[in-house]
Amino acid sequence: MSKKLLPVTIISGFLGSGKTTLLNHILKNQVGLKTAVLVNEFGEIGIDNDLIIEGSEDMIELNNGCICCSINGELLNTVSKVLERSEKIDYLIVETTGLADPLPVAMTFAAGDLREKVRLDSIITVIDGENFDFEINNSSVAYSQILYGDILLLNKCDLVNEEQLQKVEKFINKIKKEPRILRSTNSEVGLQTIMSVGLFETDTFKFHKDKENVEDNSLERSSHSHDHSSHSHEHSSHSHDHSSHSHDLINNIEGFTSVSYETFEPFSLRKFQYFLDNQISQNVFRAKGILWFMESDRKHIFHLSGKRFSLDDEKWTKEKSNKIVLIGKNLDHQTIKNQLSSCRFSTD
Repeated sequence: MSKKLLPVTIISGFLGSGKTTLLNHILKNQVGLKTAVLVNEFGEIGIDNDLIIEGSEDMIELNNGCICCSINGELLNTVSKVLERSEKIDYLIVETTGLADPLPVAMTFAAGDLREKVRLDSIITVIDGENFDFEINNSSVAYSQILYGDILLLNKCDLVNEEQLQKVEKFINKIKKEPRILRSTNSEVGLQTIMSVGLFETDTFKFHKDKENVEDNSLERSSHSHDHSSHSHEHSSHSHDHSSHSHDLINNIEGFTSVSYETFEPFSLRKFQYFLDNQISQNVFRAKGILWFMESDRKHIFHLSGKRFSLDDEKWTKEKSNKIVLIGKNLDHQTIKNQLSSCRFSTD
């Protein structure tokens, strides 16, 4: 029975940990499988789809048989849309937002109508080894992402020393008994260690009553024993209260908000560098975008996590524009938009 069910992997992890990078790694290296990828974006601009593949907004078909889908409404509806396609797929991957508790997403697959069609294979939680928050508590989304992760991908191992990595692993062991931890650089790990691993078990979930929890009926995952292993890979320049049942775009969770900016005028590279060096708010935890500079005829893919940022370039295949999303706490949206407007090449 289980062999006939469509396997599902959920990719979780906090802001800037490397979820989209892991997704790209899977899409580039999976062989012989037709995979569907569902992306739940943060903010009103569809940055994630631009980073993954060029194509239309709702569904993008790749030349290797994979498809990418944007979760614009309820997750259940999007999954149903994929399952109803005439051309069947072999694997389903769901990337949650950095501010999403993976549990409601997991239970969408583990219970209800989908249970007869799909099999939840595992929850992978990507952890930022460089910017790990040792102050997280058991009421935070980041804590839940670690607790419910079947595989914990400790990422950006090239950016920190062994002492820091061991410190993070020791902290994780306080949250989760015998966690399955894989180390990675640039989210690169052998696909055989994260896909079709059969680690998710619905009987490890139980209902309980928590007096200190606002929700009377919450779900808790009991500790489950897994093997411990580690992997390291080549260096890369890329770095850096629960969301209830929201599978849609998430905003203002635990004080986080997103600022989206788009213009069809090019930026000045010098002015954008000044914005990064002198103006960007310290409260911005994560930013990503597609950038167009007057000084370059290439499309630039921008990532910022903490104080670290990267710019990768590739050929334009769509109309040139600047799209950027910044995520953080207590952000002054108008000030940030004004600062970005000042980066336009035509601005004096």
